[in-house]
Amino acid sequence: MDAGLPDPAFSPEAFRVRRERYLARAGDAVTVLPAAPEKYRSRDTELRFRQDSDFFYLTGFPEPEAVAVLTPHDPERRFTLFVRPRDPDREAWSGARAGVEGARERYGADAAYPLDELDARLRDLLLPASEVVYALGADPEMDRRVTALVSGFRRTRPRSGKGPLVVRDPDTLLPAMRLVKEPAELDLHRRAAAVSAEAHRAAMRAARPGIGEWELESVLDSHFRAAGGTGPAYPTIVGSGAGATVLHYVANDRRAREGELVLIDAGAEVGMYAGDITRTFPVSGRFTPAQRAVYEIVLEAEEAGIAAVRPGASVLAAHDAAVRVLTRGMVELGLLTGDVDTLIREGAFRRFYMHQTSHWLGLDVHDVGPYRHPDGEPVILEAGMVLTVEPGIYVPESADDVPAELRGIGVRIEDNVIVTADGHEVTTRDVPVAVEAVEALVGAGT
Repeated sequence: MDAGLPDPAFSPEAFRVRRERYLARAGDAVTVLPAAPEKYRSRDTELRFRQDSDFFYLTGFPEPEAVAVLTPHDPERRFTLFVRPRDPDREAWSGARAGVEGARERYGADAAYPLDELDARLRDLLLPASEVVYALGADPEMDRRVTALVSGFRRTRPRSGKGPLVVRDPDTLLPAMRLVKEPAELDLHRRAAAVSAEAHRAAMRAARPGIGEWELESVLDSHFRAAGGTGPAYPTIVGSGAGATVLHYVANDRRAREGELVLIDAGAEVGMYAGDITRTFPVSGRFTPAQRAVYEIVLEAEEAGIAAVRPGASVLAAHDAAVRVLTRGMVELGLLTGDVDTLIREGAFRRFYMHQTSHWLGLDVHDVGPYRHPDGEPVILEAGMVLTVEPGIYVPESADDVPAELRGIGVRIEDNVIVTADGHEVTTRDVPVAVEAVEALVGAGT
C-alpha cells in the first residue's frame, strides 16, 4: 500500500497534536476542509498537484479530491477523511493512492470513507455543532453541499435543537496557529532556506554578460530539485537591466547585457515550506559607482530592518527602520529633496520604494497571518514567527527628473528571518550580500 506514496512531512502523531490544538480553538464547531483541486494546464494536461496549505497543515494528506471533517463531539472519531478509493487502472496513469485504508493507517484518520459517501454522511457529522467552519467561495460544489445543509438545519433546528446555523471562515482560526511555527516547521524552513541559498549561489556563479534570464532561471530550478526541493515556491523572478525595477517581473525572456544589474527573487519549496531570497548583482562582476551607491543604501536598510526583528517588537519595526535609511539615501542620491522626517511622513519615498519591507513566510510564500489587529495596532513579534526583510530602490527608466546614471537601476536584497527567544536568526545568509563578496562570486563558474 505504501509503494509510491510520499512520506508525510511530519508524523501522524504530530498532525494529531496539531488538530487537537485547532479543535480547542474551534470550540464545538465542526470544520469541513476540502483538499486542493486538480488543475489543468490545457485540455487533459494536468499541472503538478500542490495541496491546499490549510488542508495540509491539519491533515498531512497529499491527494486531491479529499475532504477532511474535524468533529469535537465524538472522542473516538475526531478526524474523518473522505478520499478517492484505490483504483488500479487510474493508479497506473497517475500514481498510487492511499485509499481508505491508507488514510487511516498512514495519515492517522480516525475514520475514512470513499469520497462518494460524503453526501450520505456529512449531515450527521455536522448535526451536533452550532457552527460549521468552512471557506465559502473556493469550491462551488462543496459550497452547494454546505449551504444546503445549513439551510436545512435552519428549518429543522426550532424543533430538533440541533444543527449549525452559522458558517465561519477558517481564517478566523488557522492563521493565528500557522503564524507561530513549531520546531519541526522551523527545521523545514531552514532546509528550504539552505536549498534556496545553494541555488542562488549557483546562479551568481553562472552569470555572465549575454546570459539569458531564462538560463539563470533554469540553474535555479535545477538546483532546487537536485538539492531535495519540490521546485520553486513561487514563480522565479530574473530581471536584468530595467526589468529589475518591475517588482514581479516573471517574463525572464531577455539577455543580460554588459554593465547591467540582475535581480533574482527565487525560493525553493521543501516539505511544503517556502524559502524566499532576493539578490541583486552586476552581471559583469563589478558594480558601477551608481549601482554600488544604490546597492549599499539598500543593504544598510536591510541590516537596519533585520536588527529591528526581535520578540516584543512590532512587526512594522523592520519597515520603519528600513524606510528611514532608504529615505535618507534617496536624498543623498538626488532622488528626493527635503527633510527626511517630512519625506517619510508624506510618503515621498514610495515613488522609488512602493512595498512593505516584510511579509510572513511559511507554507505559503506570502503566508497567512495579520499584520495589524482589528483595533489597528500592529502585531507584536513572538518567537517562532518567520518573516522576510526585503527593502529595495527602483528607479524607472522614465524618471527623467533624477540623475541620469540612476535611471533603470533596481536593487532589492531579501533575507529570511526567524524570531527567536532572544532576538533573531537569519537563515539565508549563505548567499553573500557584501559588495566585495558578491563581486567575487559572480561569474566564478562551477
